[in-house]
Amino acid sequence: MKASVRLVRFATIGTLNYLITMLVIWIVMSYFSFRGNYIVANIMAYLIAQTHNFIWSKYWIFPSSNPQNSLGQQIMLFCTAFGIAYGIQLLFVILMIEAIGLKEFTAQFIGIIIYGAVNFMVNNRITFR
Repeated sequence: MKASVRLVRFATIGTLNYLITMLVIWIVMSYFSFRGNYIVANIMAYLIAQTHNFIWSKYWIFPSSNPQNSLGQQIMLFCTAFGIAYGIQLLFVILMIEAIGLKEFTAQFIGIIIYGAVNFMVNNRITFR
């Protein structure tokens, strides 16, 4: 598959993941009031979106009739890619809110862009090769 097609597919599913993620973040931040709720909302949203993301990534974005990695390896590598991308974006979200004073929803939006770029690079090169 051409890289441009893969990138368009990734952007399509990424948009769906964005909607899922922001909906969960909005629900948690709007209806549950406690200190640190933006972090809990962020964690919950990304975990929910990742289940959706793995299925689409494996079968539509990065399909392979002869994968180099077994399903178990793909799941493990996908989780590793998620951990790397998620850790980087969460660090940026916390820094944007706590150090710069950005509004929580704005920081979450920027964090999703950071996450998406890192996640695509890692999964494209390692997980689904």
